[in-house]
Amino acid sequence: QVQLVESGGGLVQTGGSLRLSCAASARAFVNYAMAWFRQPPGQAREFVAVVARSGGGTRYADSVKDRFTISRDNAKSTVYLQMNSLKPEDTAVYYCAASSITDTSPAMYHSWGQGTQVTVSS
Repeated sequence: QVQLVESGGGLVQTGGSLRLSCAASARAFVNYAMAWFRQPPGQAREFVAVVARSGGGTRYADSVKDRFTISRDNAKSTVYLQMNSLKPEDTAVYYCAASSITDTSPAMYHSWGQGTQVTVSS
């Protein structure tokens, strides 16, 4: 298990930007693929982005491609989500998660943060 703590959420206007951070407790952070998921109000949790252990491979949901960028700093055991051109439909609780494999299914992730709220006003 990995302890994960997200930060950086908040209220932003349409078209604005936010950067989420997720700090991990694991000494072997480099061994985990790291992902961001989100859960809009009244909806199921959905995949947003994932970065491979090495940081060289990334995947994005179609809804955020070209607007969001996931990155990781293995020296700081931290993963980031840079969110640009935000839209009201991006409003959700955002979670980071860790897995031993690079996947888009939440079922493949064994460790989760507590979530951070992102609200985009129109």
